[in-house]
Amino acid sequence: MPYPDLQPLSAGEFKRLCGVSRVTFAEMVTVLRPHLERQGRRGGQPKLSVEDQLLVALEYWREYRSQFHIGASWGLHETTVGRIIHKVEDLLIKSGKFRLPSQRQLYQPGWEWNVWVLDVGEMEIERPQKNRSATTVASRSVIP
Repeated sequence: MPYPDLQPLSAGEFKRLCGVSRVTFAEMVTVLRPHLERQGRRGGQPKLSVEDQLLVALEYWREYRSQFHIGASWGLHETTVGRIIHKVEDLLIKSGKFRLPSQRQLYQPGWEWNVWVLDVGEMEIERPQKNRSATTVASRSVIP
């Protein structure tokens, strides 16, 4: 679904669809725009806008659909979808603005841990006995 079609969605619906809020989406676009926008440059022009390229990458990460299916829904080849995903991913990582907290930060005091214990029982499965007579193949002379 192209970016202009997402404008009438509420903030909650937009986040449910894309996985990020509108503010985070706008920050991602500002990071990506100088690198992905090719207006006035030599060479081929991209079929999708910067917003739509980000939506393709978010759709892959959010739904984990195959690149073939995403390409079919956007009218692209699956290799193009792969290139878009790698480009967007690399640029967002290089910006350093969209990182998860490190393990050291997660283990700082103040985090509340919830531990669940499950009691699981084992059940024996009855299987046929393996013996030589059951697994021996008859010779061809015995078969009529």
